[in-house]
Amino acid sequence: MTIIERCKETSMEELKKIAGVTAAKYVEDGMVVGLGTGSTAYFFVEEIGRRIKEEGLSVVGVTTSSQTTKQAKGLGIPLKAVDDIDSIDVTVDGADEVDPQLNGIKGGGGALLMEKIVATPTKEYIWVVDESKMVNQLGAFKLPVEVVQYGADRLYRVFESKGYKPSFRLSEEGNRFVTDMKNYIIDLDLGKIENPVALGEELKAMTGVVDHGLFNGMVNKVIVAGKDGVKVVEVKA
Repeated sequence: MTIIERCKETSMEELKKIAGVTAAKYVEDGMVVGLGTGSTAYFFVEEIGRRIKEEGLSVVGVTTSSQTTKQAKGLGIPLKAVDDIDSIDVTVDGADEVDPQLNGIKGGGGALLMEKIVATPTKEYIWVVDESKMVNQLGAFKLPVEVVQYGADRLYRVFESKGYKPSFRLSEEGNRFVTDMKNYIIDLDLGKIENPVALGEELKAMTGVVDHGLFNGMVNKVIVAGKDGVKVVEVKA
């Protein structure tokens, strides 16, 4: 039975695993590899660890969060800091929403800034998702905006005045969530994003905003696992 045939009767967790394992096929010996964060990227990292152990794959990883760093070290994946590399051959990461133009929302796990920093010097940027993440229009998933702690409440009020329905992300303990980079995240409940590019430019221009979860025009291909199999969606030339 092929990997595609197995998709037809699988759980969501198994679909994520299939997508992650499929993405790992794009990794070759000698590559510098961006290791993503999230429930689907987790399986990609696991597969890279397996290939290193069982197949002798030789790669160097660059991680996108402290969570992924811990996972990669546990699997014996050699790592380098993003400051110590000039370029990354391939980065595989998850996404929270992807539209038909392959713009997306990321940051549900709170690592959007590190994910974008790693994605920027990447030659081939791949997302792995299950079919539920593919949408006609972005915005149903709340848009994360990473902001510095100083002046965060003022920015919150600015978002509120614009009708963006902001909320500070909270930790499990009920405190404001703090990212690996020691910033806050304000989630915007927009419902629909008519123009992701324009909104991204607007948010980035605001003093105090470090970055946002709109990843516009960055991804090369999206590996989508669904009940009918695995498909690869690529940017149209």
